[in-house]
Amino acid sequence: MFVSFVLLNMKSRNKSVIKKIIKISKHKFNLEIYPRLVDWEIFPHNYDAALYAFSNKDKLNKQVETNHVYQKETK
Repeated sequence: MFVSFVLLNMKSRNKSVIKKIIKISKHKFNLEIYPRLVDWEIFPHNYDAALYAFSNKDKLNKQVETNHVYQKETK
């Protein structure tokens, strides 16, 4: 019974993940947004994107948060 609960929980968790493919300065990344946790992760598509993400971490985080994760305020 414990196993079925874990599997059921995993199925519902997969549905609550928003996945996007984004491009930032010619590098592609997979963006996964977890609305229930109010968190996100970014995964590079290739080695060059990983190097870009490593050397521009703060700039990349700010750009992803403002343009892709948080909803823009409308008036």
